[in-house]
Amino acid sequence: MARAGGPRQLALALDHVQSFAREDFVAGPSNATALALIDAWPDWPARSVALIGPPGSGKSHLAAVWAAESGARFVSGRALEHGDLPATLATGALVVEDLAEGRFGERALFHLLNLAREDGAFMLLTARSGPAGWTLAINDLASRLRALPVVTLAVPDDALLRPVLVKLFADRQLAVDDSLIGFLMTRIERSFAGARAAVEALDREALRQHRPVTRALAAELWRSKADSTAP
Repeated sequence: MARAGGPRQLALALDHVQSFAREDFVAGPSNATALALIDAWPDWPARSVALIGPPGSGKSHLAAVWAAESGARFVSGRALEHGDLPATLATGALVVEDLAEGRFGERALFHLLNLAREDGAFMLLTARSGPAGWTLAINDLASRLRALPVVTLAVPDDALLRPVLVKLFADRQLAVDDSLIGFLMTRIERSFAGARAAVEALDREALRQHRPVTRALAAELWRSKADSTAP
């Protein structure tokens, strides 16, 4: 007789894949404006737009959806180099991911924005905070960034966080019941990052104990966390 949980261990031996398809994006009030922007392309308010939100809020997913539609290339904010700028805009669309104050080449970004405007290219910049508040050495770059239309992804409400949890488990090939989702909803940090961390922790613990992911396992894990932090 096959041991219970055997097939699941085989699935866990493989890397889980997070889907960035348009149909897998979980929509709700906190991301409705951002999703509408992506769906409206190429009818944007400007050819360069900033997408702002906390970690795990869906910026990368929306950028991937837009890239699939527009043919955009990707470049990390930290990897911006002046010499590579023409090549990055070869398709006429570009995602500059994870820009952070003080962690990118200001001159490279300034020239990239200029080049995109001259070529009529589209750019989607993602960041955790609005660039209008950044302290920059190049005043003209600061002016350009302040002029960018900004769309913000807000903290998720319960109606959005619940299906996000279901999707994160599904990305790991895990089917869970409502009792587990309800348990997590009352205990995790109210953010996408908190949801992702909870799912990762449960999946890791289930693998360690050779058990399925259930409410009982979650209760044990959260109890052990509470005990470890108790004075």
